[in-house]
Amino acid sequence: MYDTSTRERALSLVAQGRSLNSVSKETGISRAALRSWQTRIEPLPRMRRDPCSRCGPAAEPPEDQAAYAYLLGLYLGDGCISPGKKSGYFLRIACADAWPGLIEACAAAVEAVNPSGKSSRVQAVGHTSVVGYSRHWPCFFPQHGPGKKHHRRITLAPWQQTIVDTHPWEFVRGLIHSDGCRVTNWTTRLVGGVPKRYAYPRYFFTNKSDDIRRLFTDTLDKVGVAWSRSERGGTPFNVSVARKASVALMDTHVGPKY
Repeated sequence: MYDTSTRERALSLVAQGRSLNSVSKETGISRAALRSWQTRIEPLPRMRRDPCSRCGPAAEPPEDQAAYAYLLGLYLGDGCISPGKKSGYFLRIACADAWPGLIEACAAAVEAVNPSGKSSRVQAVGHTSVVGYSRHWPCFFPQHGPGKKHHRRITLAPWQQTIVDTHPWEFVRGLIHSDGCRVTNWTTRLVGGVPKRYAYPRYFFTNKSDDIRRLFTDTLDKVGVAWSRSERGGTPFNVSVARKASVALMDTHVGPKY
């Protein structure tokens, strides 16, 4: 969903003689959308965001706040919201088929937060999208907006921060289950002149958004997990948890995907 001012800014770049491909890469807006805006710049009626009759200008926190904290982590990693028919919206969370337990946990969270209590699944190549339909998704996830998440500012509303502070591990678990992993690294050391191999577990979280990584590390700080940054291609996309005590905490409250 893009407002008129966003559309005008994007088209102004095209008007400068730039290609649709270059504007798409800079803004995160698809070339198909840019082409359609050259014909009609005003959003269709179903794309306009009207005040929610239930929530008004601000959302009422979902009743199951632990499930919401987990779903918020999943949404920030692998989720998106798109308009549906009439005034409703689709929330989609992409879950790798390699982790059927993750798909079940995601569906349970969507059903717990969705006022209708429903979810559905859409199969694609290598992954399953867990989908919920509601008018309230933009209210529950005010981070929703035009373009890719790492191209825009991501902050939590005060009521969201309160939920994350109350249920930090659920939030961390959602982020790890979306854009994180638990791996086993190994190294060799000479012991008495003989090389021995040592294996040790660690957690990684990878996300291009500086803001989302900061939300993750701020929450790790609050629960007492030590972390470090590691670069990929000169860019600090990765957050690593490798200290033994911190990995043990993560294993207790998060655990590997399954």
